[in-house]
Amino acid sequence: MTELAASYRYCGAVTAKHGRTYHLATRLLPERRRGAVHALYGFARTVDDIVDVDPDRTAENCAVELDRIEAVLRLGFRDRTAVGPKSCTPEMLQVLPAFLDTVADFDISRDYFFAFLDSMRMDVPGTPAHRAEYRSMTELRTYMYGSAGVIGLQMLPVLGTTGHVEDAAPHAAALGEAFQLTNFLRDVGEDLDRGRVYLPADELAAFGVDSELLVHSRRSGATDQRIVRALAHLISVTRSVYRDAEPGIAMLDRRVQPGIRTAFVLYSRILDEIERGGYRVLDRRATVPRRNRWATALPQFARLAVPAGGRSR
Repeated sequence: MTELAASYRYCGAVTAKHGRTYHLATRLLPERRRGAVHALYGFARTVDDIVDVDPDRTAENCAVELDRIEAVLRLGFRDRTAVGPKSCTPEMLQVLPAFLDTVADFDISRDYFFAFLDSMRMDVPGTPAHRAEYRSMTELRTYMYGSAGVIGLQMLPVLGTTGHVEDAAPHAAALGEAFQLTNFLRDVGEDLDRGRVYLPADELAAFGVDSELLVHSRRSGATDQRIVRALAHLISVTRSVYRDAEPGIAMLDRRVQPGIRTAFVLYSRILDEIERGGYRVLDRRATVPRRNRWATALPQFARLAVPAGGRSR
């Protein structure tokens, strides 16, 4: 197996392990595009793990590693062969061949990845950009552009569009934002343990909620109706972002629409699961049951067998 093929396989395994809903949706994509999506996910996930997962890495080390990754990207974008074995972490070295191949193959804007790293720095204490809380949705959207909006934008060249890319771009960015907001609502408890609150402070305050109340409820396991009302409001806001994103699906290449539609439906159903679970996001993680994931995906598989403008026989 070549280094490039091994890298694509590694990225596929990362996607399958950490993004189950995402990975299921990618199974509906043509092979070349599926590998590209895995490579992009593998890069983003590996950077995210550097910031959030490694218990032995200090904030200073995280900042240094993000700077190293940026330097490696700038070098690799100029010459893929120039990236050496000591350039960055072993995990990132496994991702880079597929990632750099994908960026070059689909001519994805390099600026998206630098914006992503800028948002990751906002998660690292001690950096000038660090934010533990966001005062408003406007502030949060600045973070989400780099952490989520650019994810949707970098996917457009991979997925392909039926018309002008710039027409689909706002919807693609909105879809990335909708997925990110869904994650924030699902992971409130886990984020609190990392010292972060990704829900806008002014919108929480409208319901009498602040970070201290969230921490208290996380520790006590109590359900506070003020938090329930705030979460219900923010779920409504998130569903409005899904509505902004949805028209963009029809602008994509017909062959990839089932996969993106599947991701759209499954991720939005996490909001349903939060509601169904009584908004208990502080002590548990809402997930879509496997049987429901397949019930959503299988009809989309069937759509691939139906020629455009006709019926299967």
